[in-house]
Amino acid sequence: MFAVEVRDHIMIAHSLPSPVFGPAQGLHGATFVVDAAFYTEDLDENGLVVDIGLATEALNAALEPLKYGNLDDKPEFEGRITTTEFLCHHIWAQLRDRAKSEGLGDGGRVKRIRVQLHESHVARGWYESDI
Repeated sequence: MFAVEVRDHIMIAHSLPSPVFGPAQGLHGATFVVDAAFYTEDLDENGLVVDIGLATEALNAALEPLKYGNLDDKPEFEGRITTTEFLCHHIWAQLRDRAKSEGLGDGGRVKRIRVQLHESHVARGWYESDI
């Protein structure tokens, strides 16, 4: 498979209200570096997987509602624990929907997307699946 990956970041606040999270149960901030990879089985006639500009715009659009926000206040996350893994899937779903509706300049060839959130220089999580 071929892939193109783009990167952005988000700064958020949230709490993780379960004893398993220890001190992170309380409200705290997090800065995530976010990578999104788009996979195709072949290249288009121009030798591309996707249009990098459109992929970058899609990632930015998926992240914009989260940036500088308190995830505890977002109605779509009510009753959910917004772990790194959960957020990876949420962003992945936004990118999947964009790829299926507006496209990424790929002519519908994107088969798989991976979203990776780097919590720090020593920890990261991701969600990857066919679309």
